[in-house]
Amino acid sequence: MSKKINLFVVDDDEGIRSLLARALSKDKYSMEVFANAKAVLGRMKTKEFDIGLIDINMPEMNGIELVRILKSQKVSPECIIITGEGNVPTAVEAMKLGCCDYLPKPVNIGELEATIDASYKRMASRGENNNVGETLPAKNSYYRMIGKSQKIKEAFFLINKVAKIAPTILVSGETGTGKELVAKTIHSINHLDKNSFVIVDCTSIPETLFESELFGHEKGAFTNALSAKPGLFELADKGTLFIDEITEMNLATQAKLLRAIETREFRRVGGCEQIKVNVRIIAATNRTLQEEVEKGNFRNDLYNRLNMVNIHLPSLRERKEDIPLLARYFIARKGVKANKKITPDAMKILMQYNWPGNIRELCNVVERALMISEGDCILPIDLPMHLSNQLNFLAPDKLCPKESIKDFERNIIVKALEDHKGNKIKAALALKFSRSKLYRKLKEYRINTFL
Repeated sequence: MSKKINLFVVDDDEGIRSLLARALSKDKYSMEVFANAKAVLGRMKTKEFDIGLIDINMPEMNGIELVRILKSQKVSPECIIITGEGNVPTAVEAMKLGCCDYLPKPVNIGELEATIDASYKRMASRGENNNVGETLPAKNSYYRMIGKSQKIKEAFFLINKVAKIAPTILVSGETGTGKELVAKTIHSINHLDKNSFVIVDCTSIPETLFESELFGHEKGAFTNALSAKPGLFELADKGTLFIDEITEMNLATQAKLLRAIETREFRRVGGCEQIKVNVRIIAATNRTLQEEVEKGNFRNDLYNRLNMVNIHLPSLRERKEDIPLLARYFIARKGVKANKKITPDAMKILMQYNWPGNIRELCNVVERALMISEGDCILPIDLPMHLSNQLNFLAPDKLCPKESIKDFERNIIVKALEDHKGNKIKAALALKFSRSKLYRKLKEYRINTFL
């Protein structure tokens, strides 16, 4: 490895810091050690690191909080968590934030070096493709949002204009278009990463509990209220409250929400004290609020309050030129398979499909194709059959010259296995194959039965 890897270690245990400083090869790594997270953030103002080894349990700011801040930045190091045996669930939480791996204490130096090297290779492979992830040119990305189409650029422009000045924002768009990502982007633009980003998922809250979930309750306020509990509004103080699918909220709670938005004050259920908060409110919906108002399902005054700034996200079918960028990004996120290519025929299917599930559906399709594809490329046969069926891609009179009867047969077998959730006996019956014939075909076409 010709270039040294710029590495930092942050751990409040001096013994661990000294051990790693001595044990890791000085020929391969250029390393700095820190006793706390704030020292790391201060150093990163003047130096860029490739990889960070981060302890979870540290005073003042723990490893999870440090990772959250690092991953909110435009360019962040790969993060490897070092954890005590009892902290594995916390380490998994760190992985969800974007850490590439975690290692238990006591650290095995050989395993640690292998993990560092693998992380660096993944980072380098992403950097080689300037159409992927964080390495996208600025014109094709905005924070962690990706796209070059005119409609998504208009959304980027509006986000940038209002993020620091609008206390209440409405984000609209179909399911799967990235509304939560917009909210997190606005949260990051305001440098609120040290503060809470609290999500209110209105689809999962029972109607009778809306008020208690939002504003909290006092002990004895209702049956089973055995102790006082702060609400999500309170937990989001000095941060962001993201109210997802706000049209699911009942009218009574909408009225109390409107007052809380206007005054930034509320009372817990069963309480008398007015609680003041400084919170940014971002609401999201996959419906047209004006229509919901006309139907009597949504308060007009709340709609007017929210609609002062409306960031509308286009559906994926309205921004199809972004599909190649997004697909490559989803491939790169998987790291170990980051160099896989999508063949022109497979990309043609992705470009022509209607994507009712939007970006979320595209992400699932690409990740599935990565699991079942073989070799260095994703082929049309690695994509779900319903994409091709919608295009009549596999109709015999539509077969392209390069597509053989064997390709057609392989696709039919894959479709039968998908329809029967991998059950080979049921798939064989549906295909009118004997079991031995099906197994022979699976081997002949090298069909991975993990679907």
